[in-house]
Amino acid sequence: MRAIISGGGTGGHIFPAIAIANALKARVNDMEILFVGAEGRMEMDKVPAAGYEIIGLPIAGFQRKLSFKNLVLPFKIISSLRKAAQIIRDFKPDICIGVGGYASGPLLRTAQRKNIPTIIQEQNSYAGMTNKMLAQQAHAICVAYDRMERFFPANKIYETGNPVRQDIINSTISKADARVAFGLDPNKKTILIFGGSLGAKTLNESVRMQEELIKKRGDVQFIWQVGRVHYPFYSTADVATLPNVKCQEFIMDMARAYAAADLVVCRAGALTISELCIAKKAAILVPSPHVAEDHQTKNASSLVHAHAAIMIKDSEAREKLIEEALELVDEPRNIGRLEKEIKKLAKPNAIDRIVDKILEVSGE
Repeated sequence: MRAIISGGGTGGHIFPAIAIANALKARVNDMEILFVGAEGRMEMDKVPAAGYEIIGLPIAGFQRKLSFKNLVLPFKIISSLRKAAQIIRDFKPDICIGVGGYASGPLLRTAQRKNIPTIIQEQNSYAGMTNKMLAQQAHAICVAYDRMERFFPANKIYETGNPVRQDIINSTISKADARVAFGLDPNKKTILIFGGSLGAKTLNESVRMQEELIKKRGDVQFIWQVGRVHYPFYSTADVATLPNVKCQEFIMDMARAYAAADLVVCRAGALTISELCIAKKAAILVPSPHVAEDHQTKNASSLVHAHAAIMIKDSEAREKLIEEALELVDEPRNIGRLEKEIKKLAKPNAIDRIVDKILEVSGE
């Protein structure tokens, strides 16, 4: 069986794609998988690191503000469609899988024109533009939230949940061992702060501005992922040099990071929430205000209403976030209550359901 998996741009698209690829390889003998992404985006590094071949397209996203980049976009689309057609001719896939992000557009559109089965995997509660454009001709659409018929044909929707990396699902590392792996004290309370694969300025500023408070609380230690773009600045900030702070550019082993943490502070992307549910982690969510239809606030609100997480507005985070995180981590009963409720929302079999649908559509 031969499959192309296309999409990317952020970890929220890339890591589900890798999880799907790993599950297909485990299920199907002689499975051949090729990734197609966008030139210059993070999938061009992360996918090879996971052991898979990837080809980049010259595609780019539409700039919502006036930009010269939009003038050359039609030429990039045409070039990407031609390259996608060549890739399909050479690889001869049995099925093409789109995981979102503009990189999946040319590849899946070309596959649909050649009558190759296509499947879309939509992670968010508010569907992305590319997936909405591809939905009518897709054979199936795997989603993680209900009410997705607002965006897709109802007869093609399958509520599977989001694919979570197998190492998170199968993690058996102890809290103490995970902390030691990060160079931390195995017995100290630990807060994990991250803003997704690209980082989040609000969360980073929340840490930097509360240096004195963090310094006073030497009994609590922090794992702080700042993101590639922000790392040169924040890694040299005074707070990053404190003995109870481990500043990281990027954390590849999130299973270990979750295991080390008593409390997680993060954005409210769909994949992150799925991982928190699987890892059974108490969390403070700070939804990004810079996403379509404010869907991260909707994601976070669903957990808050289930008493499974706490939410702080992005505009209030710089002043309130670290103080509230420290107050919460000092209350083991409240941490335990959040862990108990978020565990109820986990869908650990999501990847199996997605692979079942891929195999069904491809005729395997």
